[in-house]
Parts: sequence; structure tokens; C-alpha cells
Amino acid sequence: MTHNRFSASPHWLPAAAQRPRMSPAWWRWVASRDSLTARLRAASTQPFGVRLLAQGISRPRRDEARALGLDPRARIWRREVMLMLGETPWVAARSVAPLTSLHGVRLQSLGTRSLGSWLFRQPGLERGPIEIIRSPTPTLVTAHGRAAPWGRRSVLRLGRTSILVQEFFLDAMDADLALSSR
Repeated sequence: MTHNRFSASPHWLPAAAQRPRMSPAWWRWVASRDSLTARLRAASTQPFGVRLLAQGISRPRRDEARALGLDPRARIWRREVMLMLGETPWVAARSVAPLTSLHGVRLQSLGTRSLGSWLFRQPGLERGPIEIIRSPTPTLVTAHGRAAPWGRRSVLRLGRTSILVQEFFLDAMDADLALSSR
């Protein structure tokens, strides 16, 4: 089994249950249903980039298997990245998809392009409900010396392809945009 940087099994809640705990500025980011890539590009004058950390075939975490309706022993495609503004990571992201649902979709060829830049151009894309977690501490985030005040996830469906996208908003983003104080 491939090493899993997101080893903790976090507790996710529906977005509405977390809303009272966050500033209106955070809510606009965490509950948005549009492309995070597009929002990040618009939020800063720094160039947007993707730092690919890991990609390959592995097994899902238990909470990921539940979110996708999978047997925890199923094989998944997984991608872990940092979404960067200039040299600063603003978002740590982990996306997983059952191998059985990919049906010719070549996600491994994304390289340093964001998954969102491809997904949100696809006709028929559907986003499931957003779930939010407060102060997530996935190993991916802490391994890079970052803290994440909020994380969100949702299943995006494109035909028969289902992809669980998990995004962890980092302290640098909070500091640069002053999201907690608004």
C-alpha cells in the first residue's frame, strides 16, 4: 500500500453546521461552489501555480471510502498538491477517485496544472454537498510546516466519474487576505 500523507481520519460536517464558527470572509471561500483555482487567481497579483507532491494508485482512507461509497480495500487514483500564489502555499489539496470510475479519464497527465482548471471546463460537471472541517491536521499539511484553519471536501461528478476533492486552506492564505479578522 502506498504511503498516505493524509493518515488521520477527520470528522467532516455539513457546511451549514460550520457556518456559525467562521467569519463571513472565510465562508465565501469555504462554501463557494465555483472553481477554487479561478478564485485563487483572482485573489492575488502573485502567479498561481501547482506543486505536485504525490500522485498514483493507493487505497482510500476510511472517510474517503465512505464519501465515495467504496469498499476501503478498493484501489483509487490519488493526487496531492499545494496550490501556490508565488512561492507561498495557500491550499493543500488531496483528490481521490475510484479506478473503476475513471473510464479513460487521464488525470495522471495533469502534471502541474490544477485539477479544477480541467474539471470546471467540462460540460455536465456536478458538485455534491460541501462538507467542512475545522482546524484539520492532515499529515500533508503538517509535513510542510503549515496549519489549516479550515478544510472542505465534496464529490464532483462528471458522467460516471466521481472525484472526491479535499482542500485545506492554509494560514498563509488567511494572513495574506485577513480572512479571520473580517
